[in-house]
Parts: sequence; structure tokens; C-alpha cells
Amino acid sequence: MPLPPDRSETRFEDFKSAYNADQAVAEANRCLYCWDAPCQTACPTHIDIAGFIRKIGTGNLKGSAKTIFESNILGLSCARVCPVEVLCVGDCVYNEKGLPPINIGKLQRYATDAAVEAGWQFFTAGADTGKRVALVGGGPASLACAHELRRAGHAVTIYEKRAFLGGLNATGVAPYKMRGDAAAREVDWVLGIGGVELKLGVTLDAAAIAALTTAYDAVFVGLGLGPDSRLALPGEDLAGVEGAVAFIDRMKTGRVDLGSVARAAVVGGGNTAVDAVRELRGLGVRDVVLVYRGSEADMSGYTHEWEAAKVEGVRGVWHMQPTAFEGAGGRVSGVRCTPTGPDKKPLPGREHVVGAELVLVATGQAKLGALLGALPGVRVEKGRVVVDAEQRTGNPRVWAGGDCANGGKEVVNAAAEGKAAALSITRALAGG
Repeated sequence: MPLPPDRSETRFEDFKSAYNADQAVAEANRCLYCWDAPCQTACPTHIDIAGFIRKIGTGNLKGSAKTIFESNILGLSCARVCPVEVLCVGDCVYNEKGLPPINIGKLQRYATDAAVEAGWQFFTAGADTGKRVALVGGGPASLACAHELRRAGHAVTIYEKRAFLGGLNATGVAPYKMRGDAAAREVDWVLGIGGVELKLGVTLDAAAIAALTTAYDAVFVGLGLGPDSRLALPGEDLAGVEGAVAFIDRMKTGRVDLGSVARAAVVGGGNTAVDAVRELRGLGVRDVVLVYRGSEADMSGYTHEWEAAKVEGVRGVWHMQPTAFEGAGGRVSGVRCTPTGPDKKPLPGREHVVGAELVLVATGQAKLGALLGALPGVRVEKGRVVVDAEQRTGNPRVWAGGDCANGGKEVVNAAAEGKAAALSITRALAGG
């Protein structure tokens, strides 16, 4: 399904602009091509970073892109959305020298964008093995798994509840990192290997997933997370109070009207909360506040993202625990809070009201692991599917990866887990 051209996310420009050819070559030639490459170790997909950068520097752009995709078939989206500051770039040896680290993400984007735009296909489907694998969910983990399974020659069917693939790359990534049209281009390119059957608009319950284990030779579950968590506070049903993930989804796939909103608050201190406040500012809300029950230093959201939010005009209200949502005429007008101590527990004292005509709650999402809990051998702990290092569950026909297994990590983790699962499935189907 094509995304509507007038969706609200199109108002955003790239926060990190793309390199042109001269900039890419100049940056590539700064790389020291370390033999032990700590940047590569820091990458969950272990891309040969020094190798792909050297190829950019020597004019071998096609070879550079192939090097990336050999390790991470979702290299285009990861180049945009990875928190490189705490992964590969964060481990660049230049940091130890007090010099600017190599812009690995922008170099990766330069190579992968060129490959996808030119339609270069580096991989072909393997000879038919006669084996059939079902994949539940159409996000990054399943896409990476499907591509690797097709390289091995297995028949693949993806079941996805939406009318399009991409998962959070399409519906949840901050648009100043990657917009939905880029996610759609990547999906089309990944599926260019051919032979992937799509079952779109299909929601599977626990019984339907169980049925797949008998209809197919193997099943990979690449479900994401569920709906936004609720705080169960008075006034939570007022108009203008909604989950941050649901709001971001609406903004990325359609239009949101914030014309009457002058003040907005986001409750939470994680990465979704930080994304939400930056998006609200980008959509024109004049006064945007992050409300968090801990200190600024306690936030789990990435520091570099929060620093960017402050530059954009967002402010934080610290050590404040929401206790209710106030409203008038059925619509929210503010968040009532009580102070908290260093342990984040409420303190007796005067309450404080943060005025807001829109409140987004970013305090977590439901976990969907319970959908697999009825399968023989599958263990679920704290909502997550328990898997081993090869993404195997306790059921010999079921593998899992992505948010339903890791609890909500990065796209690059999902890509690594999907590929690992596919390799494990191939070994199992071959009797290994």
C-alpha cells in the first residue's frame, strides 16, 4: 500500500544530511583501517566497516555496498537510524585521540543509497530445497530472516497484520532519521531477491501461530511490541491524552492536526519520549515539555538525542511523577504531578501542574511474547520469548527475534537476530 503523500512526517528534513561523492571520499580517506576494528566489534551485525570504507575511498562503490549487505541486508535503514554514537562511531579509535570520529553511518548511507537507487542486486535465491518457512510479522527481523532463507533456497511466506511491510521502520522511526518512503524503498529492494510470498492484512492469534508449526517446516516469529502502556491515572481517557507510539504511527502514516495545540507534554524518559518531544517541536508546537520522575542524568534515552532536543527548544521537568490528567470540556488541559526524591518515589508536598493541550505517554509498550506461550516448549519470561544464541525457542520448529524476544532494541539488533535465525533454521532443516 503506498503511503499518502500528505502525511505529516513529510514536514521533516534529515537531521543528518547525506554525503555527496567528494565528501564521502574525503571522509573515507580519514579512516585508519584498523586491523582490530573496534567499530566492527561494536556493530551487532559485525559489518566489515574498515573494508567498506576503504572501497569508498578507492572508488569501488558497488563493492562497498556489497560488503555492507553481506552482513546486514537492512544496511540502508541502519545507516540512518542506528545510534552510531553509542555503537560503531562511539568505538572509533579517533575518540581516544581527541579527534572527530569517522562518520561511519553517513558513509554507510552513501553506499547503500547508491545501491538501492541503482537497483543493484547482489544476491540470488538458492536452489529450491522443498522446505517451507512461515514468518510472523513484517518488520526488520522478519525481512532479514526472509532474505537469508531465500538465499538458502527455502520457500518463504510472511504474515503481516498491516497492508504493508517494514514494521517500525515504516511506522515508528523518527522522520528526521528516516521517513516511510525510504523504508518502503528498502523493503522493495530486499524483496527483489524474489520468491517471498506475502500475506498482508492478516492478524494471527495464538491458535493460528500454533497451526503454522504443523503447516510449515519451520516458523520464525518476528513480532514487535504491542500497544502503549497506560498509567491508569484519573483523566487518562480525556481527549488529547494518547500513547506516544500510537501518535508517532499516525503522524508517519497519515496527517495529525495540531493547529490548536500550543503546549504539549510527553511523559517518560526513554528514547520514544525523546523522539516524541522532538517531533512535536518539528510539527510546530511552541511549548514542549518532557515530564520525568527522575533526574536528567537518570534518563534512559540517548544523551545525544536529548541534547539535540534541548537545542530545538524542548525543556525538561525533572523529579515529577504524574498523578492525574486535568481537563475541561472533555479535553486535557494539563498533567498534575507530585515531586519525587532521588529514588524516584513520590514525596509529600505541593503538587505541580504542567499545562498541556496534548499529552503523550511514553512509558513503555505491551510485550507480545504471550502469543507464543501456549506452544509446546516455548518459554516466556516478563513478556519476552526466551531464545538461545541462535534465536531458537524450546520448540524445535520455532525461532524468534526482534522486539518480542529482545524486549525492544535497535533495528540493527533485529537484523542480526533475523539473519542468525535464518542460518540456524537452514542448519536444522538440513538435519544439522
